Amino acid sequence: MAGRRTVTLTPIFALTQLLHLIAAVASLALAGWLLPRGRERGPAITAAAIALVLSSAWALSVVGLGIMAPVTGGLLSLSYLAWLWMLYRLFAHDERDKSVRPIRPVIFALAFVEMLRLALIVGQAQYAGVVPAEALILRFSVTFRLLFCVGALVLVHNLYAGASAQAREALRWPAAALAAIWLYDLNLSTVAYLGGEIPLTLTAFRAAALLVCVGLLAGGLIRKSGSLRFSPSRSFAFQSFSLLVIGAYLMIMVLVAQGLAYVGSDLARFVQLGFLVMATAAILTILPSRRLRGWLRVTLSKHLFQHRYDYRTEWLRFTDTIGRAAPTAAPLRERVVQSVADITDSPCGLLLTPREDGGLGLDARWQWPAIEVPAEAIEAEGASFFENSQFILDLDDLRAGRLTGVPDAASPAWLMEEQSVWALVPLLHFERLVGVVVLARPPVTRRLDWEDFDLLRVVGRQLASYLAEQGSQDALGEAQRFDEFNRRIAFVMHDIKNLASQLSLLASNAEKHADKPEFRADMLVTLRNSSDKLQALLARLGRYGRQGGEARVEIPVERLLADVAARFANRSQVVQVKREPCTIVGDREALEQALVHLVQNAIDASEDTSPVFLDIRREATDAVIEIVDSGCGMSPEFVRTRLFKPFHSSKPSGFGIGAFEARELIRAMGGTLDVESREGLGTRFLVHLPLAGMEALKRSIMNKDSEVA
Repeated sequence: MAGRRTVTLTPIFALTQLLHLIAAVASLALAGWLLPRGRERGPAITAAAIALVLSSAWALSVVGLGIMAPVTGGLLSLSYLAWLWMLYRLFAHDERDKSVRPIRPVIFALAFVEMLRLALIVGQAQYAGVVPAEALILRFSVTFRLLFCVGALVLVHNLYAGASAQAREALRWPAAALAAIWLYDLNLSTVAYLGGEIPLTLTAFRAAALLVCVGLLAGGLIRKSGSLRFSPSRSFAFQSFSLLVIGAYLMIMVLVAQGLAYVGSDLARFVQLGFLVMATAAILTILPSRRLRGWLRVTLSKHLFQHRYDYRTEWLRFTDTIGRAAPTAAPLRERVVQSVADITDSPCGLLLTPREDGGLGLDARWQWPAIEVPAEAIEAEGASFFENSQFILDLDDLRAGRLTGVPDAASPAWLMEEQSVWALVPLLHFERLVGVVVLARPPVTRRLDWEDFDLLRVVGRQLASYLAEQGSQDALGEAQRFDEFNRRIAFVMHDIKNLASQLSLLASNAEKHADKPEFRADMLVTLRNSSDKLQALLARLGRYGRQGGEARVEIPVERLLADVAARFANRSQVVQVKREPCTIVGDREALEQALVHLVQNAIDASEDTSPVFLDIRREATDAVIEIVDSGCGMSPEFVRTRLFKPFHSSKPSGFGIGAFEARELIRAMGGTLDVESREGLGTRFLVHLPLAGMEALKRSIMNKDSEVA
């Protein structure tokens, strides 16, 4: 049997020896071709040539000294260190050292593991013949090789996956070459670890992996022209760091297990199992935490990168969010908030846009339905501050007293008291304030720095251009609707002309047939019908142009409100809550008409059993009238774009001019009309009118404010 075994192994031994010789010659030949061209083709070529020389020396050592000789093992480790250096130079090609800082700790850790294996080779030579020591050294040696191969393959994967499309064309060959030798050794070490001994057959055919590596390098490096352009992304760094942590965890587990096994403690298995259970429980408890992931991302960005943001990734996400045009996509203004919130990892936000009185009001919400926002969210002075300074306000700094020079109007009480509000980002277009984005506090709070300010300022200007473009489109659409309205008025005037012609003809015929009873009866019917049509039409058209032309008298507002409620006496849900005496000066008929419009709108928006409340109170120099309903409510987008725009109506038979006319009539008396609405909850209209004797004072204050501005 022994002779038969010798006959069987001899061809295999001869084949492996031949493979090692071929591999040695091929490696040395390729190294000789590459070394003179190292300068012209970059530092990765020099590293590859040195690795090939060491691999050739290892292959010759296998032929001359044997696979298990200490010198052979040492040369293999040195060649692996050289291949690792080549991998590092591929990352650092073009001297882009700053961009590869995150992988340096991984490279050093793998080099340290391989150096430990070199130390074990020296120890193996010293303890030759000591069976327990040899078994322990073998176990540790295989474990270190496993860790090295896993870490190296992770780096090879990220080298190729994290490269740009242009760099991948040149990187695929050296990456495949490195993967070939380390993947083969990973399988070999796994078999050795599980079997408890070195598989001699697999070890003898390791030269085949080297030949594959040489072939791939010859097919790739020789044909490579031009420099590699590689820039690792933050996702690559995060993945590499995670894998490094996993590798360190595996190393600790293996070392603990081997140490316990070496000591021979009866509690070894119990300790291993307990450690595994506790580690698994900790991972399942901690890793799903959004706060932990946010903290880890912030920490990595702070300590491993010169810049916090991956600008390519941020810009791609920004354009994807803002350019979404599917029917199910959120409105543009909500996407504006989302695109800013995504940059800072804020979970929700608001968009405040300019009101006609100069302040800022709520325009859109993104995932923030709970926060209460007043009708005038930021006063005109605060809006002017953001427009003139372009200041991105960190409210935590303001609350802590680290900021000075910010007016109270720019940080009203409702923002300062709401601790979930974190930052305010102005959106400017041609130095004009288009809006302010209010951001909620992210899961991991940090102070905004110069990089945040720069990126948010650039994004804010881009978003402002989108909002300005949409505003221009809305204005163009409104102009087109007015043009359509003018065309319709032309038809109305044509009908009036026809009626006038009919009356003129009737008058001329009356001179001839006035004495006939039949003509007189028909004439009276015609006159009554024409008169009714003209009176209705002229009354409707005429009242839009008055706006303050009537005599102004003192109006007891509480009595007027009672009269308005009485007009809806048949609707039991109209309830007057307070009757605080307030007197204003204005056009009683116009004010009553405006209030009737608002009450009617509230009734139409409510269920038959839902009440509509009327309230009157004094507030500083104003009388404030509230009309409150609990109907379907309105979205910020509807309030901004349609509520006070003529010819927009949510009712099929509506003209779309009720709210518009009410606001214009109230403005003509020096007042303002605000609205606060929440979808599904209801709406509150607030009418502010100057009290009698206060109108002149209020007008003078407003004039002084406008002069200062």
